Amino acid sequence: MKKIEAIIRKSKFSEVKEALHEVGVNFFSYWDVTGLGNEKVGKVYRGVSFSTNDIQRRYLSIIVNDDFEQITVETLLKTAATGEVGDGKLFVSDVKETYRIRTGEKGGETLK
Repeated sequence: MKKIEAIIRKSKFSEVKEALHEVGVNFFSYWDVTGLGNEKVGKVYRGVSFSTNDIQRRYLSIIVNDDFEQITVETLLKTAATGEVGDGKLFVSDVKETYRIRTGEKGGETLK
């Protein structure tokens, strides 16, 4: 099993969520987060200058069976991208085991 963590633009969340559901990823957790990025340029909005150092993003935590890793990553890369600096990051790590709390069962079946 794999844990895929994605930090994406909030504006892309609905599109990403729909695309994940279309490929069969029906469960994941998400949070609104603030982070610091490499972009150091300030922005001007309606004549007011503001810093872009603190960036509002959405953090997704997705656990999938090994056979869903590639399609999940490809879906995220395709739908979360705008081509601009600040599109986000993906992290993939191994998951040793999962358990369903209600029944106590363990393994990949708990993800279905």
